[in-house]
Amino acid sequence: MTDNLKKLTGKNKNDYEAVAKHLVDDCDVELFKELVDNDDFLFDFVKNNVAQRLENAVNQNNYQNLIEFLKYYSQSYEDAIVGSLVKYADEDLTDLMLDKFENGCDNEKAYAAKYFAKIQDPLAYEFLRLNSYSDNEFLAQNCAMTLGAWHDEKSFDEAIEKLQNSDDFEKLSAVKFLTAYGDKKAVPKLFEAMKNSTMAENIAGEIPYLVPLYELIKSDYENALLAIIYITNALGEILPLSVVFDFELFEVFEDLINNHEDSKMAITLLNAKGKFETLTENDEYLFDEDKNTKNEIFDIKKLLNSAKKKDLEKYVNDELKEDSPFVYTALDFATDELAIRELLKSNNQTLILKTAEVLKSLGNFDETARTVALLKVTDINIKAIIRAL
Repeated sequence: MTDNLKKLTGKNKNDYEAVAKHLVDDCDVELFKELVDNDDFLFDFVKNNVAQRLENAVNQNNYQNLIEFLKYYSQSYEDAIVGSLVKYADEDLTDLMLDKFENGCDNEKAYAAKYFAKIQDPLAYEFLRLNSYSDNEFLAQNCAMTLGAWHDEKSFDEAIEKLQNSDDFEKLSAVKFLTAYGDKKAVPKLFEAMKNSTMAENIAGEIPYLVPLYELIKSDYENALLAIIYITNALGEILPLSVVFDFELFEVFEDLINNHEDSKMAITLLNAKGKFETLTENDEYLFDEDKNTKNEIFDIKKLLNSAKKKDLEKYVNDELKEDSPFVYTALDFATDELAIRELLKSNNQTLILKTAEVLKSLGNFDETARTVALLKVTDINIKAIIRAL
């Protein structure tokens, strides 16, 4: 870290004000690039301070120098840069931003997309649509967010339609568009997509960015808990552990423990108890995490342990039904052999396989159970697995 960056991120007012002024006045692109490159190594409160210092240094005489910084994208300083440009926006600047949107690199386009959320020039519309499913996640997100700010119903309707795509990657890109677009009326369709995708964990991990989990619990209890199960399963594998803060999981689990008493709550908490035990027993999950995240993980584990496992397990059989969205998770905690065996008569071949595997793990998958399991299975791959159990 260079001396100037240390001063810019430091606590000495005279130092950071002087460096911030130099950064903008002299258009020190190398210093800004260094700042962006250090994103992962700076605490959020430091980056927030730097963003404010940059914004304070911008004025009528130097704001155009910010254009040179657009080659280096950072979510941490995006609002400060774009907000400053919008503050001094005129026709020439907007034409320049349109050119960046058309001909610039992805980083420049990402800033431009955010700019046009405030400066709603119709000439930017096609660029927004063209880039709203970009492989660059920040560019795609900003385009979707701006189309949402413009209330562009055409883009919204197309994304809803895209949720029906048989390609799960296409489906997930539509989910990401809709969460960035920001219209809560998409939530029922997002839940539907989640329940009909092999990438349910990925989709579930997007939904709380549109509507917080505690709101979803109030408005759509069953689907919200199902999403929480998928999110819990994805922690440390698909989703970073830091989302425990984004999704306020401590508060969510605390609400479930204190205010709900039913089988869906029980299955959700049993699943979470198991996951947080795993997260805290394996160094591989927490090794690279910061102190705050580690502490939060252990605090959530302690909270979950306040819910007695035996009290939760008494509800498990209530969800051992073919039509329950919680049946697969319930099977992970089921011990009642008779109740489990009933699921071998299911019309769902995947569920039959899961049931057979659970019985095998319990030492209760005998020839009678195997025969019953194979009666309704037509998929040759599932048949082969069941025969091999």
